[in-house]
This record gives sequence, C-alpha cells and structure tokens, in this order.
Amino acid sequence: MDGKIAQRLRAIVGEDNYLDSVEDLINYSYDASVDEALPEAVVLPETTEEIAEIMKLANSAGIPVTPRGAGTNLSGGTIPHKGGIVIALTRMKKILELSKENRYAIVEAGLTNLELQNEAHKLGLFYPPDPASWAVSTMGGNVGENAGGPRGVKYGVTRDWILGLKIVLADGRIINTGGITAKNVTGVDMTSLFCGSEGLLGIVSEITVKLLPIPPFRQSIQAFFPRIDGASGTVTRIIGSGIVPVALELMDSVVINMVEDSKKIGLPRNVQGVLLIMVDGPESECRRQSSMIEEICIDQGASHVDVAGTADEEEALWVARRAAFGVMSQKLPNCILEDVTVPVSRLPEMIKGIIKIGETYDLTIGVLAHAGDGNTHPMIVTDKRDTDEWERVEKAVSDIFHLAVDLGGTLSGEHGIGLSKKPFMHLIYNEHEFQLLRELKQILDPKGILNPGKITD
Repeated sequence: MDGKIAQRLRAIVGEDNYLDSVEDLINYSYDASVDEALPEAVVLPETTEEIAEIMKLANSAGIPVTPRGAGTNLSGGTIPHKGGIVIALTRMKKILELSKENRYAIVEAGLTNLELQNEAHKLGLFYPPDPASWAVSTMGGNVGENAGGPRGVKYGVTRDWILGLKIVLADGRIINTGGITAKNVTGVDMTSLFCGSEGLLGIVSEITVKLLPIPPFRQSIQAFFPRIDGASGTVTRIIGSGIVPVALELMDSVVINMVEDSKKIGLPRNVQGVLLIMVDGPESECRRQSSMIEEICIDQGASHVDVAGTADEEEALWVARRAAFGVMSQKLPNCILEDVTVPVSRLPEMIKGIIKIGETYDLTIGVLAHAGDGNTHPMIVTDKRDTDEWERVEKAVSDIFHLAVDLGGTLSGEHGIGLSKKPFMHLIYNEHEFQLLRELKQILDPKGILNPGKITD
C-alpha cells in the first residue's frame, strides 16, 4: 500500500484498526470457499462516516475495495480478488433501535445474526432468517449474500425481512433506502436492489429489519426412509398438502453415516434418507399438522417416524442436522458445499441426479437439503492438492449447476455467486440481462473499485 494512502487510512480508522502485516493480511485473504487472494491493507471502521471517508480516498486513487463481515460465505464473495483494501465491518455491531411496538430493529452491519436473535427474544420477538452460520455471520454479510436458512420454507430469505438500509456508495456518498414502516411503496424498491448485491454496488452499514412475535408452540418430526425416493417424494407430498412447515430438511445416506461415524448418536446406517420437519403456530394446529406429516411419511415408506414430545426430545432430533456440515468438513482438507435450488416438484430428480454425478466421477458427495423450498446443498469432500480428483470435482460441480438449471432451477438459493459461480452466470442471464447488470454497476461504481472481479466483470 502506498505510504501516503496508508497514512491517510490510519488517520481515518486509528492506528490499531489499520492492518498490513503479512499475518493479518493472510487472515483476510480467504472465506469459507476454496479461493484465496491477499489484500494490501485491512481497515476496521467503527462508523458509517469512516466508511465514507475510506471510500472517498479509495475512489480518488482507484484502489479496489472488498467489504466483508465474518467471512463465512461459501462462494468466494469476500475474496479480495484484485488486492487493494479490505473493509472489515466486525467492529460495527450496535443495535441502534429495537421496537417491540412496531416490530423492527435497526442494527449495524457487523452485528451477528445470533446477537440480534438474543436481544429480540427478550421482547418476545424473533428475526426469521437463520443461516447455519448465524452464531458468527454478520447481518451485513447476510444482506450481501441474501442469506437464508432452514426456516426459509415458511419465512423466506433475508430480502423478505429488510425494511431499509444505510449504504455508502463507491464515491463515499451516504444514502438511505426504505424506512421503518411495515408498508413502504414510495418509488423504486432500492432496498431489494442492494440486498444480495455482494458488495458490488455499495457498502451496507446499517440495516432495518422486520421482527415477528415468537410462535406459541412448535414441534419437530424425524422420519427415516429405506429409499431416497421415499424421502424426496415425501417432501413433494407435504408441500402439496397445503402444510407450510417452518423447516423441512433432508440428509442422504452419505451424510447420515458420516455423522454417525463422528457422533455415535444411534442413526440407522441402512437407510438412504432422513427428513427433519418442524412446524410452528398454535399448539392444536401444530399437533394436527404433525399428525398429517406422520401419515404422509408412513405412506411414502418411512421405516420409522419420531415426533418430539418435549423440548429436549426436539433438541435431540436436530443434533445430526446441525452437526452435518462440520462433520463433513473434517473428513478431508476441503469440503465443497454447493447451493442450487429447483422447484420442489423436481427435487426427486435433482437428488437422484446428484447421486449419479457422484458415481460418474467417483467422488464422495453427500446431499443435505433445505428440501421444503427445493434448496439442495451437495457436499463434496475432497483434497484440492489431488489434481486428478480436483479436475473431477470441477466437472461434477459443472454438471450439478447444469442439472439444476435444466430442471427449472437456479445457481444459488442462499449463498450468492462470488467467484465460484461467476463462470456459470450465462446459464441464468442472457446477454441483454448481463449488460443491464454491467450498466447498473457502471452508474453506481464507474471506476469499478467495489469488490472487483465478481459477477459483472
């Protein structure tokens, strides 16, 4: 980093919040994907105004800027691909307002999802989006990636719960979108434009979110299926029945056996699939829906169905699901967790296709899915240093993306595009649509300094 630029950055954020040692730069060179690139400097601002001053400096000097939260994203969206400055927002973690009467919260971008949940719960409220990384992932990162989670079946993704944003543009201007009202249709919906833009159009510093009252009751059901077709077919039947579960998760035999190898919790090794379903609402309605779900599972060939009767029993049912990614990640040096979504009715074809792709390329691919909304997470355990296997991994990933699109699906349900899916954007966007994205980027960031090398480049 140029000495004069470094000196001015130190003056903006303070000496302790400017990092450029090799050890520090390495810490900000990667996220939860497999890509890496070193920045030239890392700054940790504490206010929106500091971000604005950093952007004015970077814009005048033409320096690339990559914003990031905790770096938990899985698609390489926070890799500083062109070097330059990383703006880490993890110091900005205040809850600025939390209104029980109006059911909203205004938070800074570096607050973790779980910290917001904990404070909202004290008022009998909750924030529905619940990415698996919620204990550490930041609200700003959730907005940037438009994150979802297991509750997405009933409650949707981050975009569905954002009322407004405070954003610093590439030239340092500060803008506000949306507001605190439940209804707001004044003009173009710029809030949705920035949500999911992965830091390409501006840096989100504050977020206003909707909150809901905590449901009075919830219940979980676990069902084991000797055949994977029975599990995936059950998903279609449940959704088609009119029930809207909070969560409807699927794990295949690869995941089940790896979890059992690690946790020894008594999961049956001879089944091809397990479903975990949660419903919430009034107790009588929950029990009615649970009974219907149990009947559908048995009708679809489930060998065993558990319905949680207590909070402890419910917690026990979710142990395997919560452990799945961590267990798979420990198996080999790399675990590629992909994220494609298909219409729920095409889920059985998608899951069978993933299993076949694993067999074709002789790879270990486990299937984890937020099945109720068609969002599948094929997990490939591999070692990137094995060049032959890595070539097969890349072919398998390409086949998975093509299969999802062929089935009417899309490249991402909740993890974004980043570096890893950029080469496949042509499967979704035609040239006219791509050009519109580039023109939008050009208007908001004419020098192309915000998170360069991603989606629109």
